[in-house]
Amino acid sequence: MNNKMKVSCIQLDMKLGDVEYNYTEALRLIRETVKKEKTDVVVLPETWTTGYYPKENLASYCDRDGERVKKTFSALAKELNVNIVAGSVANEKNGGIYNTAFVFNREGEVVAEYDKTHLFTPMDEHKFFSFGKNLVTFGLDGHKCGIVICYDIRFCELIRSLALRGIDMLFMVSQWPLVRTSHIVTLTRARAIENQMFVVCCNSCGKTPDAVFGGHSQIVDPWGEVLAAAGEEQEVITADCDFGIIKDIRNSINVFNDRKPDLYEL
Repeated sequence: MNNKMKVSCIQLDMKLGDVEYNYTEALRLIRETVKKEKTDVVVLPETWTTGYYPKENLASYCDRDGERVKKTFSALAKELNVNIVAGSVANEKNGGIYNTAFVFNREGEVVAEYDKTHLFTPMDEHKFFSFGKNLVTFGLDGHKCGIVICYDIRFCELIRSLALRGIDMLFMVSQWPLVRTSHIVTLTRARAIENQMFVVCCNSCGKTPDAVFGGHSQIVDPWGEVLAAAGEEQEVITADCDFGIIKDIRNSINVFNDRKPDLYEL
C-alpha cells in the first residue's frame, strides 16, 4: 500500500438539463487530468449529469439505478487505471428518485453507492428526492474512505460517525452556492481538523436560474492546511496526500481517545 495518494477535483460548470453535454465535458476533463497529473483519484461534483436541478420532469433526466454511470465509469476507470469518485447523479430506483454518488476503483468495480442523507429543504430537495438511509465507507488503493454530498457536511454527527468507522479521507461532492462560499470553506477545514483526516471537497461553478454556484473546491489535510484550492471558474485542482502524517497527528492530539461519548446526547 502506497502511503501517498494524488487526488484531483474537477470543478465543473455543467449545463442545466443537458445530460449529453455534461457527460462529454466530464469525460474530456477526466482524460486530460489523468494524462497530465498522473492522478490516483479523480472527483466530480454533485448532480453533474443534470446540473442542480431540473424540477420539471426530473425523472426524464434520471439515470436508472445508475445504469449509465456504472457502464461509463467502470470502463473508464479500468481503461485509465484510475479511481473515480463519479460525483452524484439524479438516480431513479426503488420507486423514488435519489441523489446518488458512485465510486469506482482502478479495476472498474463499483466500491460505493451513497444516497444523500440530508436533503436541502430550503431549495425543496425533499419534494423531488428521497432521503438516503445508509452511511458508506470504501477502500481506494488500500485506504479507507467515506463520502457525503453537499448539505451533509453541515451535520457534524454524520461526519464523526464516518470517522469512528476508521476513514482517513472524506470526499464531499457538492453544488454549493457562491453566496455561502465562506461556509463551505470553513466547514471543510473544520471537518478535517476535528476528525484528523483528509477532506476532499469538489464543488461546481456556474449559474442556473435558481442559483450561482461558487466553486472554491479544496483539498485539506488533517491539520486543516489547504493543499489545493480553486477559484470561482471551471478548473481542476490536484494535491498529493500523504497518509503517513495521520498517525503522528492522532498520537500528538488524540481526540478519539479523549472523547467522552457517555456525556453526548445526539
